[in-house]
Amino acid sequence: MIKQSIKIFAGFLVILSLSVVLNGCKIGYSFTGASISPAVKSVFIDYFNNRARVINPTLSQNFTEAMKDKFVNETGLSMAREQGDLEFSGEITGYDVKPLSIQQSGTTGKDFASMNRLTITVKVVFTNNKDHAQDFNSSFSAYYDWESSQTLSAVESTAVGVIVPQLIDDIFNKSVANW
Repeated sequence: MIKQSIKIFAGFLVILSLSVVLNGCKIGYSFTGASISPAVKSVFIDYFNNRARVINPTLSQNFTEAMKDKFVNETGLSMAREQGDLEFSGEITGYDVKPLSIQQSGTTGKDFASMNRLTITVKVVFTNNKDHAQDFNSSFSAYYDWESSQTLSAVESTAVGVIVPQLIDDIFNKSVANW
C-alpha cells in the first residue's frame, strides 16, 4: 500500500513539474517556428507598393494579402488597422528577368539563353514595438528559373506563385522565428 502511494505521489510530482515548466515559459511557441512574446498581440502590415522598373499589376496586392494571411494564420496575432505590436512596411524594388545559362547553337554558332530567371526583390522595414532590438530594415530576394523555350507571360503566374511564398517565409523567419 505504501509503495503504491509513493508511485502515485511520484507520478503526480512529474506531471506537476511538467505543467509548471510548460506554463512558465515567457515566449509563445507554435509549430510554425514562431517565437513571439505573449505581450505581442497584433500585427500591422502596410501595403507594399511596386517600385520596380517592370511592374506586375497584381503583385503588390497579392504580396500584401499573402503576408497578412501568413502572419494571422500562423501566429494567432490579430490584424491591426493602423499600428500594431509588430509592424511591416516596405516596397517591391525589383522584378527582373535575366538569362541564366548561355549556350551556343550548333547550327548558327550564335549564343542563346537556355534558361531564364525571374527575381523579385522586396525591401522590408520591420518594427517590433515591444522589443526594438529586433527591428530591421532589409531586402529579400527570391527567384524562379525556367527554360527559355517558354515566354515570361507563359510562366509568370507560376513563377510569382513560387517566389512570393519564399519571400514571405524568409521575412517571417527573420521577424518572428528568429532564424
